[in-house]
Amino acid sequence: MLLGEQEQFLSYNGEVLIFQLSKPKHVEGAADKTMNLCVRRMVFNRDTKLFVQKSSGVFSMRASRLKIEIICCSCTTDSRTGIILPCVLMKKKKNNVVKYLLLLLHSSNQFEQSFHFKLDYELKEDIRLFTGPSVLWRHANKLFYISCDTCTVLSAPVQLSSVVWTGEIEDEGTVVLGIRTACLPGSEDEDEFSTSDRAIWGSEFFGYAIETQKMLTGTCFMPHAYSRVVSSAYVCKNEILKKQLRISLVAITHKNQLIWFQDGLPKGVCELPYEKPCSVKTAVTSSNDLLFIVTFASGNICVVQRRDSLQVASKWQKVKSVLVDDFIGSGSEQLLLLFKDDSNTDVLSTFKITDLGEVNYAVSINNKHDVPAAEGLQENSLLTVQALETRLQAGWTSVRDLQQHLELKKRVILESCRALIDLVEERTHILPTAKEVKCKREYRSLLNFAEPFEGLVSLWDDVENPPHSLSKETSLASKVPEHFIEKLWQRVVGDSLVVGVKLTGSFYLSMSDMSLSLVVDQGFSSISPIIECRNKIIKLNKAASALAVSSCQIEPPPKKMKLDLHRKNDVKKEFAKRCSRVQLDGEKTVIAVTSLSPLLAFHRVCCIVLLHAKKQKHRNNSLRESKKITVLCGKILLSLEDISNGKHSVKMLRDNSYCTGSMEDILAVLAVSVRFSFQIVSSDCTLTPVNSWLLGEMECTPFKECHDNVFCHKAGNMYGTVFNWTLKNPFVGVLTLFCRNLTVLFQCLHSLTRVLPPSCDVKFLKSGSKGVLTEQLALALEKEMLTLRSSFFSEESKAENSLTWGKEPGKKISDVPVASLLDGEEGVQQFRKKLQNEREESVLSMNRTMNGALYQEIALKIAEAQLISDMIVWRLS
Repeated sequence: MLLGEQEQFLSYNGEVLIFQLSKPKHVEGAADKTMNLCVRRMVFNRDTKLFVQKSSGVFSMRASRLKIEIICCSCTTDSRTGIILPCVLMKKKKNNVVKYLLLLLHSSNQFEQSFHFKLDYELKEDIRLFTGPSVLWRHANKLFYISCDTCTVLSAPVQLSSVVWTGEIEDEGTVVLGIRTACLPGSEDEDEFSTSDRAIWGSEFFGYAIETQKMLTGTCFMPHAYSRVVSSAYVCKNEILKKQLRISLVAITHKNQLIWFQDGLPKGVCELPYEKPCSVKTAVTSSNDLLFIVTFASGNICVVQRRDSLQVASKWQKVKSVLVDDFIGSGSEQLLLLFKDDSNTDVLSTFKITDLGEVNYAVSINNKHDVPAAEGLQENSLLTVQALETRLQAGWTSVRDLQQHLELKKRVILESCRALIDLVEERTHILPTAKEVKCKREYRSLLNFAEPFEGLVSLWDDVENPPHSLSKETSLASKVPEHFIEKLWQRVVGDSLVVGVKLTGSFYLSMSDMSLSLVVDQGFSSISPIIECRNKIIKLNKAASALAVSSCQIEPPPKKMKLDLHRKNDVKKEFAKRCSRVQLDGEKTVIAVTSLSPLLAFHRVCCIVLLHAKKQKHRNNSLRESKKITVLCGKILLSLEDISNGKHSVKMLRDNSYCTGSMEDILAVLAVSVRFSFQIVSSDCTLTPVNSWLLGEMECTPFKECHDNVFCHKAGNMYGTVFNWTLKNPFVGVLTLFCRNLTVLFQCLHSLTRVLPPSCDVKFLKSGSKGVLTEQLALALEKEMLTLRSSFFSEESKAENSLTWGKEPGKKISDVPVASLLDGEEGVQQFRKKLQNEREESVLSMNRTMNGALYQEIALKIAEAQLISDMIVWRLS
């Protein structure tokens, strides 16, 4: 190659890099001792449809009596930074000594010399650049490589005839896929490859990991039978599935074929249009098509598409170079074809950018270079359309089946909700007959509605006598006194509807695990009757001015598996229910919060409010037996007109330094808020600035109902936040906030930190005070120990009393003088018999059993005690 004609093309981040060797301009009288490696960065301009120069750089080398050449260039990863950079391998030859130089090109167009090495021969076969940067080559059927880390030429312990691919494999690093002579029987690799491959084919594939110096079986890439014909390959995808290496690759052969391999097996083959294929690489287009670009020794190019089968999509002749990158900035890859043009010295004067789809830019390309696409593409397109139509029809059938299934589920839910409403209102629910269902189905079919053919049937065993089956439930509901419900109210806070049920003082004595349900009245049959809502139980003790909120939240996983064998409930559900249980000692209200906007779509909605609870009673002075009950609390009417007039709005006004909100208004604000507690400790000064901050900057006023809780009237996001400030001593206090979201919380904390002394320590409390939780943990652990001891010792004494000592009445051996029994033969026999009886009784005492009911009772008591202690430990952590 003549000087000045040496040029290499490389694509990098959508740019075209052109590397050229040139001599500086000759100055008369000066010796010509330097050589310049020039690089030009070219970018595509979509307006002019031409490549323009973005920037350039130069690297000067001494060239006195040296022959300098560009060997190859590629984009590799710099191991120091993990950034992919362009690399250029240069050769300097002087006499019989050959020196090689590897250069890195940075974004500033500055060249960096990575490393250099000397050889007594020239690199000619299978030269590859890979991560490091590193250089790999083949010489005399041996594999050599050098990296920037070692700067020393290393030799791999393998013999090979050719290298078909070099790249990265998951969990293996850089891997070289090559071909070598099959190992003979009796060698150290005897068990690695099959005897048939060695005997028949004579050569085999193998993989060699550079970093780990590990040999990989070649059959995971392709069968050894192809080793005689494959000249180059490209790994498209590799991954580890179920501890096995899965490989997808494409290979070209000396027989002008392109073959697709999946997990070592051939999946498709395509005849190539030209002879002597050299290399293959891939491109992914905007339509997500995978293209295989094959280059030939004659300078021709063809593109193979992989859809239902491999087929040649397009081909070109007289191509100087082909690059793959996103040249137009569309987010997908395109092909850049640089054509040979002897009439123009500019390398980018004749080119074509295409993705075989919508993208198609061409400059100065003779039409004779473009060859029509492979025959049969039109027929294949028709077959593809027909296949897509078939898949579309199958998808439509699946959608119809799914619609029918959802319709059936909706009917079952609606009928179940109607049965629930009838049960609460003490009415007898009658299921529709098969005739009614059939008439309804025929009517809907006339309206072109998809309707399943299944009718609704009862799932209970006593379907023949429905009034009797419902009488038990209605009698249970009637046993609950109506005076337990003191008041039913509703409030609107933002986009939430808050419904509260105030309970009387005697309700909590026998009830726990309470929750509310909102059921839409039967007049709205087009929507689901059950309204999704979240429940909270709030207590307010006016005497102590203490406020507590308990809500269902995500609890930690238990350290031990707790069993509820008596109620046979799911353990996780039991945890979620226990979190809503509180010890009510003042006014108590159960609250349900739901989204308001879905209900307002119907302008006017009537909802039934149901209270669910568990009534517990003690059995045998130990085990608590629970029974689920449902109490009808009443109905609420919700209309868009009332909400627009502010009928159910929360009213928090100032009146003589107090907040005039009613008890229901306070509870509604707390119900839609999230509670956060912080412990504030000051070692240098008192915490008086906190109270001044609440009443001053935050514009808070206390509630008349409970003075320790203050309402924020400050305009903006923080309006409506409730604070509770409790001082344990002048230097330690607990601040509790009830705010709408985390944004409001962060704003409040940011404002607080500006008034606190710098030495203050603010610590987030998961739930409650640490001292109180510690005391509760001690009591819970004591109760757990007492439960364990009382359960086992009481049952042990019961079991001992239930045993029958001796098979016949009489005294024990210890109660009878031994000498009197041993006087005669009859006495000896009697002594022997009594001794045998006592041995049997001793064995029975060591193998006492316990019936299932007794074990369930003990396990339930222990599990309940352990759950309480585990929960307190989590709150303390």
